[in-house]
Amino acid sequence: MTPFAAGRVDEALFRDFVAWQIEQGSNALVPCGTTGEAATLTDDEHRRVIEIAVEVSAGRVPVIAGCGSNNTAHAIELTKSAKAAGADAALHVPPYYNRPNQDGIYAHLAAVADLDFPILLYNVPSRTITDISVETMARLSRLPNVVGVKDATGNLARVSAQRQACGADFAQISGNDDMALGFNAMGGVGCISVSANVAPKLCSDFQKATREGRWDDALKLQDKLYPLHAALFTDASPAPAKYALSRVRPGFPTELRLPLFEASGASKRAVDAALEHAGLI
Repeated sequence: MTPFAAGRVDEALFRDFVAWQIEQGSNALVPCGTTGEAATLTDDEHRRVIEIAVEVSAGRVPVIAGCGSNNTAHAIELTKSAKAAGADAALHVPPYYNRPNQDGIYAHLAAVADLDFPILLYNVPSRTITDISVETMARLSRLPNVVGVKDATGNLARVSAQRQACGADFAQISGNDDMALGFNAMGGVGCISVSANVAPKLCSDFQKATREGRWDDALKLQDKLYPLHAALFTDASPAPAKYALSRVRPGFPTELRLPLFEASGASKRAVDAALEHAGLI
């Protein structure tokens, strides 16, 4: 998440937040993603947030910079900026709002992959109203810089379909916390997580258990975390997540940028109950 104070990015607090994430066991950082409110960051803020994540990480974990845009030229510029800032990879959605066909989706993502920089696709039809089809993903996976996908389709069968189409070495990462257990069991290799903003150690422990094949331990952690996974989407994200983090780390601001708005009372109550269930407050 990107902390704001009086309408500006709070750089000092963001540094502390990134350091805490690494200390708690997060295996990578994803600045300027959906949860980071990238859609309302200026290009200068976007670049600076990535630079800070890279500086604080200091090579300890990879930095995967959100660089998605529905304007191909802008997506290319954001990717060049992330590369110059020292990020390790860029995360790219297919163009939203424009709703291109599959050839347009391929051409857009192939263009950003032509920058000698690792690209992780981000398939999230609920937000983009476009879907990278399995066939298009297979085409993209053959490009040398396309290394995997953050899959937020909510369709677990896609993991197997994409594994067949793209190969076992194509990194499939869940974009849905609540499905991460089944996703990893079917061949996934992690989760770009909303809940990890709030509970990084528990989420890291959960992922470690799946990597080591300790499925009973992973199921226990899933049961512990599931109410939080659900509560963080009881209102427009990341409003519930910012509220949750303010409970776990007092002083973290709940400020959002319009059109996002403060989480509702019902959402806050759901978050409080989930945090208590997980033993976080």
